[in-house]
Amino acid sequence: MQVNQLTKRYDTSAFFSKHKQTTLALNQVSFHVKEGETLGIVGESGCGKSTLGKSLMRLIEPTSGSIQMKGKEVTLLKERDMRSFRKDIQMIFQDPYASLNPRMKIKDILEEPLIVHKHGTKAERQKRVKEMLHIVGFDPSYGDRYAHQFSGGQRQRIGIARALITHPSLVIADEPVSALDVSVQAQILNLMLELQNTLSLTYLFISHDLGVVKYMSDRIAVMYAGRIVEMGPAEDVFHKPLHPYTSLLLKSIPHMDHVLETQDVSAEESTPVSEDGCPFYKRCPKRWAQCLQAVPPLYEEETGHAAACYLYQKEEHNEEDMVIQ
Repeated sequence: MQVNQLTKRYDTSAFFSKHKQTTLALNQVSFHVKEGETLGIVGESGCGKSTLGKSLMRLIEPTSGSIQMKGKEVTLLKERDMRSFRKDIQMIFQDPYASLNPRMKIKDILEEPLIVHKHGTKAERQKRVKEMLHIVGFDPSYGDRYAHQFSGGQRQRIGIARALITHPSLVIADEPVSALDVSVQAQILNLMLELQNTLSLTYLFISHDLGVVKYMSDRIAVMYAGRIVEMGPAEDVFHKPLHPYTSLLLKSIPHMDHVLETQDVSAEESTPVSEDGCPFYKRCPKRWAQCLQAVPPLYEEETGHAAACYLYQKEEHNEEDMVIQ
């Protein structure tokens, strides 16, 4: 998948007011996902990462930009063509309690996507359902049960089975373990990694949890205020962060051996308010006058590690240009 300049704009107005306020939930987001890899999307609540996932599925219509998959421009697909597209791109949702129909048996929940996409005969669909139950660790007889008879972790396994049953080319996992107990999270993450190796899956893994993203991802994109501010190999992003915001995020992770002076990276601060200048300008400890004039592009190093920060442009800054905090 190749995404270019993807933007989602919301225009809102207060009661008894004619003036509209524009919020850029996504602001010219560009990236690509390689076949067989996991690209992690990390950022605080309100940064736009879940809007990104839903926009890629066209559950939310983007305002502008390009989404290309298998040579097709997804944003131009008609409704009749979206069925085939959604067979190739599936989503694992955050809440395993809300994502399963409580009135349907599990076997019917799993068979439903196969029916929608007109996959095989009834016998072939039932065989596929049993295969997926086995793959995620259930006896096929569990298919006769209802969602309320399973724990949260078990329900998420069912959600994973449902997402994979159509053999998708890309799986978008939107906070797939955040609603689960910590003791269960590792089981689900390990299952996803095992399935990726066995079935050659490609993941777009969305989470606010830095540790989880590092564990799952080959590459990581850090989002702030609707933009990608840093992207690179997972190890590089965690051990050699380039963007000041990424550094603050990493400093906010609690460590067992010592207490760090945590930095405030709240969602309220990450709400985009303008298209002009760097969105992190007001809180950046290394800001320059230039940062307020135009949004910095992603400056990429030879290793593939990139940051949207003027600190990494080729021209050198003078110390007198730095804005004193």
